[in-house]
Amino acid sequence: MEFKINNLDNVITGTISESSVNGKIVATINGKDHSIQIIALKNNILEFMLDNSYNTAKILEFGSSYIKMLMNGEQMIIKKHSKLTEILEKSMALSGSSSGENKLLSQIPGRVVSIMSKVGDKIKKGDSFIVLESMKMQVAVKSHKDGQIRDIKVKVGDTVSRNDVVGLIE
Repeated sequence: MEFKINNLDNVITGTISESSVNGKIVATINGKDHSIQIIALKNNILEFMLDNSYNTAKILEFGSSYIKMLMNGEQMIIKKHSKLTEILEKSMALSGSSSGENKLLSQIPGRVVSIMSKVGDKIKKGDSFIVLESMKMQVAVKSHKDGQIRDIKVKVGDTVSRNDVVGLIE
């Protein structure tokens, strides 16, 4: 798979050759093997070891086709492959982060055609939050739990990818 980092001119080629349930990953990046150990993911701060060097990255935005993060004071956007999405999601689940429970995610790529709630509204499990249109079909994003709308991340007319965060519930 290939990664494009917005600050770099060249495209980075990488493959994941091993990954384990304890967060250890062996990645080959531009022909060189690297050991990556995910330590924690709390409050969108990713702590990890890269070749025995401690690093942190603040995840600013996590879409299905990209990750926007702040690392060493520099903002970067990494366009990624779906396999990386799967590995990151598994790693997030392993870290015990509960922030995923508060996220309302789009199930499909599409365009936002309506928003049924506003910040502060109470919402029940199964209630429709927004409606997406894809291939002339409309699909409602529904709440997975009872709560209150804390933030709405999209507006009518926005285009979202699968698994993009469209709102936060508390």
